[in-house]
Amino acid sequence: MNKPELKRKWWKEAVVYQIYPRSFMDSNGDGIGDLRGIISKLDYVRRIGVDVIWLCPVYKSPNCDNGYDISDYRAVMDEFGDINDMKELIAEVHNKGMKLIMDLVANHTSDEHEWFTWSRESKDNPYRDYYIWKPATCGHEPNNWMSLFGGKAWKYDEKSGEYYLHLFAEKQPDLNWENERVRKGIYDIMHWWFELGIDGFRMDVINMISKTLGLPNADNFGEQMSYIINGPRFHEYMQEMNREVLSKYDCMTVGECFGTVGEEVIKTVGEDRNELNMIFRMEHVCLDMDIMSGNMKRQDWTLSDFKKIFWEKDHLLDGVGWNSQFLMNHDQPRALSRFADDKEYRVESAKMLATFLLTLRGTPYIYQGEEIGMTNVAFDTIDDYRDLSTIYTYNFEVSNGVTSEEMLERIHSFSRDNARTPMQWDASENAGFTKGTPWIKVNPNYKEINVVRAESDKESIYHYYRDMIQLRKDNLNLIYGSFQLVAEDDEKVFAYLRGAEAEQFLVVLNFSGDETRFMWQEGSVYKSQELVISNYADPKLDTVCDIKLRPFEARMYKLIL
Repeated sequence: MNKPELKRKWWKEAVVYQIYPRSFMDSNGDGIGDLRGIISKLDYVRRIGVDVIWLCPVYKSPNCDNGYDISDYRAVMDEFGDINDMKELIAEVHNKGMKLIMDLVANHTSDEHEWFTWSRESKDNPYRDYYIWKPATCGHEPNNWMSLFGGKAWKYDEKSGEYYLHLFAEKQPDLNWENERVRKGIYDIMHWWFELGIDGFRMDVINMISKTLGLPNADNFGEQMSYIINGPRFHEYMQEMNREVLSKYDCMTVGECFGTVGEEVIKTVGEDRNELNMIFRMEHVCLDMDIMSGNMKRQDWTLSDFKKIFWEKDHLLDGVGWNSQFLMNHDQPRALSRFADDKEYRVESAKMLATFLLTLRGTPYIYQGEEIGMTNVAFDTIDDYRDLSTIYTYNFEVSNGVTSEEMLERIHSFSRDNARTPMQWDASENAGFTKGTPWIKVNPNYKEINVVRAESDKESIYHYYRDMIQLRKDNLNLIYGSFQLVAEDDEKVFAYLRGAEAEQFLVVLNFSGDETRFMWQEGSVYKSQELVISNYADPKLDTVCDIKLRPFEARMYKLIL
């Protein structure tokens, strides 16, 4: 039985570029990126060939968690500018033929948001049940849940004599989505931004808005996660949000959904479900990390495991819904340092990963600096890090006997600050990011890795991204065509077919630093085998039946039956 064809949509054919405003471009010399800095670099973003900009939070915030703790959803953080700057940014993005999506943080607010300020005034305040308040149980926290940033998930409030739930930092109290007035308040905020002109939302930890009723104790972290993700009313809330807001606009939505798998994915993004367009699934960015321990400890992984994740993602939604595709974001280390080689084969590796990302079925997301091959940073001391999760984990583990040297090694691999060092624009002081002192240090390799150098070199990673994006746009088969694994047990080569039966693309990627051989006798049935792109300047003219691959080599062939 043939799978039904999915409808063509602009957001399926788009390529998204994620901007972390604090680290993108500083326009006024205070060391912090801002909206006017982004406006000044829009022509650069447009030249990459992307269609959509995803802007991390710029709302008013005390900045406990770099803007993911919002005190006013209708105002702009003072460090970033003001609402007039935001209106100008939206207009300029549209003038340059792109669209803009914003981060929606709806699981929690800042404890400085007026709702929470009113909520903590007294137990009978009308805003009390905007948040999740509970009395002590036998003189202790209401349950044994832990914050995802470390420590207890409950904070005692002396003024009102109860505990409030915070799944993240204690300055990020969780909203009570059981309260209809909370939901209406969030929907009103969404309408306000759509009317201002934005084109969609990326929704932060959206699958945590419905908790298991009764908030039961958990025997372990895994059990706790089962109580806080995809809760009993999650899909009801998403369908209500779609009905009340999203269905009224031609918009793009993507939900951050850690732990959502299988049938839950289909329920969330199925085209007949009226919930979200797509979600971010996290299996591949947890593959090399002991995520349940929360200690940033590396674990072994294999390429075949990596392949299975992407195959399952594609197969699950084939003809049913749409995937997002990403290798990194503001919460993850640099993909180049994680999945390939950021030293000897940095250029080849980055181009190989670009080939991979831009030939998968699903909307691709590029994170700022990914297109020039930015790498992880290795600061010498914890004092140079700014991420609260990184700092908490370091202090907790060191206090429990782990050496500072070992913890710094883990942090060098996994800290969120790897993605948050300033954008490397040129070889001048502070990489051209600021004329002041940057809020976080610049990666010392900026003199070799920067935009000016990349734009001037026709063989650079940057130009390869542009070529790959254009290749994707020119071939709908690379967007909507089927995805089929080839040689799925090969532990060095990730190969797959994209396209329709008569015309397909074979993508062959060497994920290793070794020379290797890819043999595929089934390739002999194709009468035409055209090499479309390669990340090496002098690709050998092998047939698809027997290809000798150099370290991190990428090739894409167009095949005609």
